[in-house]
Amino acid sequence: MKIPYLLPMRCLLLAISVFFASKWWTSVAIVCNLVTIAVLFFYSRKDYKSLLNYQKGKTNAPKAIITVIITLAVGMGGLYLAGLICYGEFPYLDETLVEPIPLWLAIIVLLFLPATTTLAEDGLYLGYGINAAESDNIVYAFAAAFFYALQHSFIPFLPDGIFMLYRFLSFLPLTTLICLLYRKSKNPLPFMISHFILNVATAVQILIMTVLF
Repeated sequence: MKIPYLLPMRCLLLAISVFFASKWWTSVAIVCNLVTIAVLFFYSRKDYKSLLNYQKGKTNAPKAIITVIITLAVGMGGLYLAGLICYGEFPYLDETLVEPIPLWLAIIVLLFLPATTTLAEDGLYLGYGINAAESDNIVYAFAAAFFYALQHSFIPFLPDGIFMLYRFLSFLPLTTLICLLYRKSKNPLPFMISHFILNVATAVQILIMTVLF
């Protein structure tokens, strides 16, 4: 049984780097993604697919579609529920994530943020935290889900306890669901698809806000 010591890695990377560039969190996130991918690439001995337990042809299309719909619904529900808990508003819309940035950067974010975030986060929390741990102990899934949600407290980083709690609670239901389902199926593809869609939606919103404002 392997203890997943690297689980807090992204929390530390994001907390340190975004602290110095909170308004440029997307750029910092891409850099942190690349660092995470590099670490996992060497940890897995250049076998990233095996780290995630990706197997071609394993995914059942109808089940994958259902999984994607459920995870997207839980993701949106978590955002709204956390807003209600922390700010007493429903729906609460956090505009700090989609603030305008230079157009050239918004285009880079659209091209690179969704894919790198999906590979980095799912590789770390699903692949390394659950699959590579070589244990069926459910504690590992909850540990991965906890750090998976906690990292979002630092993107963007604001020295505001309520905001950080809001960010954590926004993602905890989704990360818990993803980690528990992955622990059972060991098939990362449906979760990576839904994760990629959510990341694309964020990048597109940033681009729209940049063009309009």
